Amino acid sequence: MVSKRNQRLRRLTLAALLMALSVVLGRFFLIPIPWTHGNLNLCDAGILIASMLLGPAYGTAVGGFGGMFLDLISGYPQYAFFSLVSHGLEGLSAGYFYQKAGERRGYQWLALILGAVIMVVCYFFSDSILYHSWMVGILGIGGNLLQGAIGVLVAMWLVPHLKKHLL
Repeated sequence: MVSKRNQRLRRLTLAALLMALSVVLGRFFLIPIPWTHGNLNLCDAGILIASMLLGPAYGTAVGGFGGMFLDLISGYPQYAFFSLVSHGLEGLSAGYFYQKAGERRGYQWLALILGAVIMVVCYFFSDSILYHSWMVGILGIGGNLLQGAIGVLVAMWLVPHLKKHLL
């Protein structure tokens, strides 16, 4: 029997590993998007996996801090605060609604899609604010939707396998 303290430590360790994975996925699978001064990456997969496995609190931390660290080490410090908020809200909402979905597969998909859409909306405003142009925000929607969709697909594919071995 695992004690509560050991279980909490195990979940915290898994969250730290998933945050690191999110940053690594964001750095190694990177496609620059010149018109938004941003990039397309796979950090959302790590965020959504954390949200699904560990819930909204850890999803928020992994998303927010992972996104912020990724921007800081990638040369996009102007996005750090926006990523903290955007990816944090993505992890929070995906984790919350994923928990509410229970074992209903269709609702699980919907929960992750909602998290990704929240990230896209946040980045629309972030791009528009940073570059003083709604057009830059609009141009970023397609890339951010693609990034979120890939994250959803990867997370939904991996999590059933991870649940067997990690939790």
